Amino acid sequence: MKRLLILLLCLQVAGAAAWAQSKIVTDSIRSQFLGCEQPYNVYLPDGYKITETYPVIYLLHGLYGDYSNWVKVGRMKDVADELTASGELCPAVIVMPNAGNSDVHGYQNGYFNVTDWPYEDFFFQELLPAVEQRYHCGGSKGRRAIMGLSMGGGGAIVYAQRHPDLFSSSYGMSAWLDHKDRDIRGTDRPGSKLTLTDRSVREHSALDYIDKADAPTIGQLNSVKWFLDCGDDDHLLHLSTELHQKMKKAGVNCELRVRNGGHTWEYWHTALRTALPFANRNFKQ
Repeated sequence: MKRLLILLLCLQVAGAAAWAQSKIVTDSIRSQFLGCEQPYNVYLPDGYKITETYPVIYLLHGLYGDYSNWVKVGRMKDVADELTASGELCPAVIVMPNAGNSDVHGYQNGYFNVTDWPYEDFFFQELLPAVEQRYHCGGSKGRRAIMGLSMGGGGAIVYAQRHPDLFSSSYGMSAWLDHKDRDIRGTDRPGSKLTLTDRSVREHSALDYIDKADAPTIGQLNSVKWFLDCGDDDHLLHLSTELHQKMKKAGVNCELRVRNGGHTWEYWHTALRTALPFANRNFKQ
């Protein structure tokens, strides 16, 4: 009898531990703006309870990618688990939306509004409120951060520039911040969606935004904490260094980190170890 009671107790403890582990949930939302079902992944921290509210981090993927990349390739769950266990990241919900497809010519990619792809409207008017209500997270600027890699890094920076009232921090990894010094791709392929993606980055230049910012805008930008992180062998490094210089000249506080590495998943995986604690430090607890 005593052995049976011990066994039952062990099973209860094991069951509770299994229930409390962090997990990745794949969900979707029907978008009226995009006219389709949009999938996304959500990281729920260890011990997640619907009776509590959590800060939220929006983690954006890059060109040629989709919402699954950060989990399958970037191994973000492992990093988030380690940082949460060490106390460098408070229990937080991490949302990984979908804004693309590996078929960049046949499928529209990008975080900005273009013809037949009003993605920014979808993100702010449909995805953000729906996700935060469903997963009991965010709800205010002080409880919301945004970050991403390459195309998603540019999206994270530009979204926070255009909506500084919504984000406490913005972190751009190898960020695609402008396209003015490069040719528009896909012009040799009639109907290529990549042409629109390139043009959308050009038209939503993070560099131009700083150049045109007036004094009130600069004040709003300083309510956000900024971080640019790019490898010394990355072909987009010049964009991060130029934006950092422009922001510094304009009086906007911004951190710049240049580490050894290129435009690779190895770099972005390690960047999470800086990015997630950075978001955590700037949440309003």
